[in-house]
Amino acid sequence: MSESGLKDMAELVSLCKRRGIVFPSSEIYGGINACWDYGPLGVEIKKAVKDRWWKAMTDRADVEGVDAAILMHPRTWEASGHVEGFVDPLVDCKTCKGRFRADKMDVTPCVQKPSKMASACDGEKGEPRLFNLMFKTHMGPVEESAAVVYLRPETAQGIFVNFLNVQQTMRQKVPFGIAQIGKAFRNEITPGNFIFRTREFEQMEMQFFVEPGTDMEWFEKWREIRFQWHLDNGLRREKIRWHAHGPGELAHYAKAAFDIEYEFPFGWQEFEGIHNRSDFDLRRHQEFSGKRMEYIDEIKKTRYLPFVVETSAGCDRSVLVLLAEAFRKGVAEGEERVYLKLHPEIAPYKVGIFPLMKKPELTEYADKIFDGLHKKYRCTYDDGGSIGKRYRRQDEIGTPYGVTIDYDTLSNHTVTVRDRDSMAQERISAEKIADYVGEKIKNWRA
Repeated sequence: MSESGLKDMAELVSLCKRRGIVFPSSEIYGGINACWDYGPLGVEIKKAVKDRWWKAMTDRADVEGVDAAILMHPRTWEASGHVEGFVDPLVDCKTCKGRFRADKMDVTPCVQKPSKMASACDGEKGEPRLFNLMFKTHMGPVEESAAVVYLRPETAQGIFVNFLNVQQTMRQKVPFGIAQIGKAFRNEITPGNFIFRTREFEQMEMQFFVEPGTDMEWFEKWREIRFQWHLDNGLRREKIRWHAHGPGELAHYAKAAFDIEYEFPFGWQEFEGIHNRSDFDLRRHQEFSGKRMEYIDEIKKTRYLPFVVETSAGCDRSVLVLLAEAFRKGVAEGEERVYLKLHPEIAPYKVGIFPLMKKPELTEYADKIFDGLHKKYRCTYDDGGSIGKRYRRQDEIGTPYGVTIDYDTLSNHTVTVRDRDSMAQERISAEKIADYVGEKIKNWRA
């Protein structure tokens, strides 16, 4: 069997639409740019990613969870620097009417001539002007400046303003972290590449509060932890890498920063960042709110503003990375085969149940297996078409194991289990399916 990975994003976009993973938002009205809806299988994949991240973070005794509001006091964003500094340089083309980020014109196609990049087209360009990426709205019935609020552009600030609330109520001692998964919104100038860059997205962030002077040690620890988490999810080491932020790339709050990048068909792109934010955020919120944000060390009899090591992963980008990594295309047994080599714990279904034919005695036995197994694993039942076509359908959505019930099952109570990745088949006792699948999932390797 010969196979290859993803070469063209259009193949993945088509598969996601066809198999109920991701749909264009508001498609019946022609869609809306850079907005996507997760379908029945997509929500399962995304939920699995979030569950694995949440478990990896909060199974630790030194990390707590929060779920902060999307709408926050406007002063929050003044303190964080977003009102003043969360801007991109915007260039308008008077010829094609396109709008481009000034620093991305070398990699952004012209609207009228997509074969050329915006920087190389002959259209008349206006002068760059700064464009704030925050979505602005109004709170209350009157649209006036006093009622302006923002849709949060990141989830981190909801953690920072709750630092002392969490520390004191949970009696945590520094070092400790606060984790959150939530929606964020950015009015991106040039969104695109499917669900990679969208205006509404979900973040998985953890802020780890440490004593000043220990921050770089913890920074390196969390770099190692987060990189390994992605490998454990099935990413190949040669497909991910570190990118260190140089002095000209560092955000205004960062003392040090590294991105984890994945090699997409459209190039290496960041999908998680590890940042040493120093004490910038707590210090700014202390200054703007007038409330003391220091941590009191009862043992050392000291008080200080902790430094923060941040792990910030895009949930939607992480899903896209896993889908792109899992995509396989090749020829098997003389036929084209497409399948998603997803980690079994991330796959939307763990097991497919297939009666060999639509015969009452086979479907009745298959129903019993399904009823018993789906209490432990998310399963799907498919009795439509040939067994080969059913295998192909399940391969395309990443179902790792298929259980076929045939006439031998009725006499000796054994079933055939097919492995998605190798296509190997094994005969086992029907009573042992749950244990067999559990062991397979536990020992799965990419």
